[in-house]
Amino acid sequence: MDIKMEETYWERPASPSSQYLNSSNLSLSVIVVLESKIPIEIEDSKVFSLLKDVFLPINPRFSSIMVTEKKGARKWKQVEVNIEDHVKNPIFPAEQSLIFYDEYFSNYLSKLSMDPFQQNKPLWEIHLLKYPTSNAAGNLIFRLHHSLGDGYSLMGALLSCLQRVDNPSLPLTFPSRQRTILSTKNKAINIVKCVPNVIMKLVNTVQDFGLSVLKSTLIEDDRTPIRSGDDGVEFRPIEIATTTFSLESIKQIKANLKVTINDVITGVVLYGTRLYMQGINKETSNGKCTALVLFNTRAVGGYKSVSEMIKPNSEMPWGNHFTFLPVSLPKLTSTDSLNPLGFVQNARRIIKRQRNSASVFLTGRLLEILRKVEGPETTAKYIHATLKHTSMGITNLIGPLEDMALANHPIKGLYFAVAGAPQSLSVTMVSYVDKLRVAIVVEKGFIDPNKLKSCIEYSFGTIFNAAVLKPSTVEI
Repeated sequence: MDIKMEETYWERPASPSSQYLNSSNLSLSVIVVLESKIPIEIEDSKVFSLLKDVFLPINPRFSSIMVTEKKGARKWKQVEVNIEDHVKNPIFPAEQSLIFYDEYFSNYLSKLSMDPFQQNKPLWEIHLLKYPTSNAAGNLIFRLHHSLGDGYSLMGALLSCLQRVDNPSLPLTFPSRQRTILSTKNKAINIVKCVPNVIMKLVNTVQDFGLSVLKSTLIEDDRTPIRSGDDGVEFRPIEIATTTFSLESIKQIKANLKVTINDVITGVVLYGTRLYMQGINKETSNGKCTALVLFNTRAVGGYKSVSEMIKPNSEMPWGNHFTFLPVSLPKLTSTDSLNPLGFVQNARRIIKRQRNSASVFLTGRLLEILRKVEGPETTAKYIHATLKHTSMGITNLIGPLEDMALANHPIKGLYFAVAGAPQSLSVTMVSYVDKLRVAIVVEKGFIDPNKLKSCIEYSFGTIFNAAVLKPSTVEI
């Protein structure tokens, strides 16, 4: 099925971030897995119709390719779309065990993560895996190039194709992020504190920006059980393990510790990672490690409709609007088994400090200067070095509060992974209804994903026990 565009084709300059993420030095893709509650029995014609009528109109980038002009400038250029080229129906051996299909599915994801996108057609695919696994009756995989948009944009686009199970005529809703409103008294106190806070912010900015530059050029993390440090790690096979946590339990930890949900999940992941490192090699278990925690730079209160995102001067625009905050993994001490909450408190302290620093703004300005002086390829090389010199990435997204369905197939769960980063480990999280799904993406053969998953699950259990079940026994 060829989709013809209007006579006037859409063309737009590619944003700097789109150019960085689709270059010879760095090429990232996002893999989203939707787990179906029922066997996938959908005709190709219905899939084609859904993509033509719902998905492609969401954003012109989905029907465009990135081209380079004579002077080297890159832009999005709309083309005719042959939908059959973007829909894959892999064939597995029939009537096999769930264990067999689990292995096939894992290998399929690994191979998919290494396949480069063809640049002569739009940078997205959908894969229909009509075979049961231990987690689902069937799986739908969306693979999209990161240059199309960040997780917020792409998740908003995908969710536009899904409907609420309880009432398809109503839109999906999302948790809101409430801001604290200061009283007049508190505002007066804040004014008094303003001067020392400004001084501290300046000091933090200088330190954080300097460290960020050194991390991208000279300093790198130690080689440990979670970082091979090898060249070309982004081209190696990956393996994915997932686990699920209760959002209600996370909120209980948050309330008792007076921290944010992001502080809780970051602390859980960091503590579990150190436990894994200790179990693999005690000598390097406290090696220097840095996690890059991804933050959306929009003032997000929930997903906006795609039509709102693509409007000029939108408050929550389409595209790649994110930054990485470097968080050093606290060292594991003999007292951490008695007070695991230290990892949550450390995560809060470091993230709060980074957010109160202007280093993120300065880093953005540095990238812009590099792009103008040296070009996007050099800038992409700088970002690649930042990723390669650190040990892991952590990112999370907000999902819907209601059960959803795609083409009348109820979705049991979903998770996502970012492929192509020069790191041996990344952890991604997305909420769905009342659960948080955690995906652990590792360099295959170097990190044991199931053992790391067990360590993160143990970390969550001990932190929940200390914060909620036995809070009086722990000093915070």
